[in-house]
Amino acid sequence: MLTKKEKIAYGLGDTASNLIFQTVMMFLLLFYTDVMGIEPALVGTLFLVVRIFDAVTDPLMGAIADRTHTKYGQYRPYLLWLCVPFALISVLAFTTPDWPYNLKVAYAFVTYALLMLVYTAINIPYSALGGVMTADPQQRVSLQSYRFVFGMLGGLIIAAGTMPLVDLLGQGNVQRGYQLTMAVMGVLGLLLFLLCFFGTKERVIAKPSASTPSLSSDFKLLYKNSQWRILSLVGVSLLTGQVLKASLAVYYVKYYLDMPQMVSHFVTLGMVASILGCACSSWLASKVCKVKAYIVLQILAALLCALAFFVKQSQWQIAFALFALWSFFLQMATPLLWAMMADTIDYGHLRTKRRVTGMVYSSVVFFIKMGIALGGAMAGWLLSYFGYQADMAQSEYTQRGIALSFSILPAFGSILVAFLMRNYALDSQMMLSVQAELSELKQQHSH
Repeated sequence: MLTKKEKIAYGLGDTASNLIFQTVMMFLLLFYTDVMGIEPALVGTLFLVVRIFDAVTDPLMGAIADRTHTKYGQYRPYLLWLCVPFALISVLAFTTPDWPYNLKVAYAFVTYALLMLVYTAINIPYSALGGVMTADPQQRVSLQSYRFVFGMLGGLIIAAGTMPLVDLLGQGNVQRGYQLTMAVMGVLGLLLFLLCFFGTKERVIAKPSASTPSLSSDFKLLYKNSQWRILSLVGVSLLTGQVLKASLAVYYVKYYLDMPQMVSHFVTLGMVASILGCACSSWLASKVCKVKAYIVLQILAALLCALAFFVKQSQWQIAFALFALWSFFLQMATPLLWAMMADTIDYGHLRTKRRVTGMVYSSVVFFIKMGIALGGAMAGWLLSYFGYQADMAQSEYTQRGIALSFSILPAFGSILVAFLMRNYALDSQMMLSVQAELSELKQQHSH
């Protein structure tokens, strides 16, 4: 049984991760277009190229973590080893060098690629750690609920604090403001990763095999797992829509609702609603089957997302309410997805007699990051297509384009997810059977 203290310690690791992840989701597109002065279509391409490269490194990192054996465990040590590089590169990525345009673009490419690389190297082992802290399916949902509540707290800090900190620390110099703000966030993230490292313990221990299995054999095992294949497709579809909407939220408020002074309030409200949604997830999973709940939540999120298109520019209160409700229902589903990942590991373990925790998490995260790449790239490309001009009043055509890209288009992601999940078989009954068979296998091996 996991203690509340240990669940909180684990959750703090996601607070640290989200100090960077949510800054990238909410503000990096705006930073590149309005602060660094890079063309939006070029930023879209930058996002796609770097994030595809980043996604490819995920399964490699998972394989490395699965083959790591230290006195601290398999996955925990990476929190200790990489927290300092993580903080330093965060600051570099939000630094604007006084260079010619082409060199500035190259700098953005290199620093963003490094940021995503170090994020992968610390976040994949962190995610896998959640799968080895307990074998209890109900405790896993609870642990992931803590994780995402604390992760969203990191997002809340970013949503509420980024713009005011940029103004305060920059003293009129926006470039300096972003750099110093990320220094503050980087140091905070470093401390939180250390708290996570010292406050958690690995309990589901995979014995090192006599011979080190090849990477290709890991991939073959993964592919045999039909439930993993479904979650991978879900990851791409979900995040493409979610990131497209998150990336354009600032533009929607600033240029469609024409309320630049309300940007921080809008994204903060979304984060508060997300935290409440995550907090309700464990309760929901204790009442109904998490697979059925997940499908219903995606359909609700799609409807709320699409409704935003029909909001008039003067109806800002309705726009705020719809964004809060969308955030609530979408994030209520998130811990369920990560708990289902742990279930697919057990299912694969039973079918193949080998446990590849890091590979399952990293490969699903690979597909999640492909969705992030597509969603982020689409945001930049759509801004360009609809004629967006940085930091000036937009035409009516551009405003409608921003509204369409923020509402109708992301809704398709959740609809596709609900459709895919109809074939997912690991419901509560099935998991009880899987756990019983695994327990039997363990007893046979111990005799």
